[in-house]
Amino acid sequence: MPVNQNNDNDLRWALIARTARKWKVERKPRMIDGIERIRNLNKTEQRLLLSWAEKEGWNPGLHDADSFWRVDPDGFLGIEIGGIIVGGGAIVKHNPRFGFMGLFIMRPEFRSKKLGTKLWYARRDHLLSRLENGATIGLDAVDTMVPFYARGGFVRYTRQVRYEWSGIAASSYISDAIITLENFNFDILQKYDRDCFPGPRSEYLRLWIQQPDAHAFGLEKRGKLRGFGAMRPCVSGWKIGPLFADTRTDAQELLMAFGQHAKGESMYMDAPESNPEANYLCRSLGMREVFGCVRMYRGAIPNLADTRSTQ
Repeated sequence: MPVNQNNDNDLRWALIARTARKWKVERKPRMIDGIERIRNLNKTEQRLLLSWAEKEGWNPGLHDADSFWRVDPDGFLGIEIGGIIVGGGAIVKHNPRFGFMGLFIMRPEFRSKKLGTKLWYARRDHLLSRLENGATIGLDAVDTMVPFYARGGFVRYTRQVRYEWSGIAASSYISDAIITLENFNFDILQKYDRDCFPGPRSEYLRLWIQQPDAHAFGLEKRGKLRGFGAMRPCVSGWKIGPLFADTRTDAQELLMAFGQHAKGESMYMDAPESNPEANYLCRSLGMREVFGCVRMYRGAIPNLADTRSTQ
């Protein structure tokens, strides 16, 4: 018997064992692997959803996940099979009367199996259980999903158009009315935001305008706040939102200030069709429509200052 045969066998079985362990770690879940379970996600799993969204081309903000987690760490629900997460979504509670559903995504191999439907209804019902009776929930729907969400009690409010502003030339002119929000009176900012959003969201607003690497500006004329907005870095380029302003001219002054900080990269902004002035502004600046969705609500339609809003 060769002297090294046992050593060869030991090596062969070690390789087999290592391959088996790797397969166990990297295996893809199958329906037969175990019972499906819907549960709250932890922060690592929340980030997993964001990575899936990035692969799908959703272009999330680099620090959005942290902001939403700090606002509502219970606002993420997922579905697992065999102990592995295969889908999930956000159900963020902004205040006792308003919540928002988003970031709804399933692993590709688990789509069209009714698992997404089960998860979506569980998310809706869980969010409702965390809100007051008669509260409102919002979501954004791609056109193909509007009928499904309608069956779940949501009604169409307005279409949202996403614009891309590329090849931005930094303007040498910035309005003297532009201010940074770092030391601005937060109570005044909250009051302005309250006219444009369904209910108070002080923690979210504070975190949003203080995101790392973000730019947050206001427009103040004759001692009165006439608009504000925030621009944050994304996987690709920048996203502007919210952007609220009294007039189209005010909104343009804010946009020009953001353009100064875009570093030549594309900027993206959503404009609701319920605000024709916002869409006119985007087109007049040469922005290109790249995406569209439908804002829908379940419950009372919020009474908002749409003419101020671009997101």
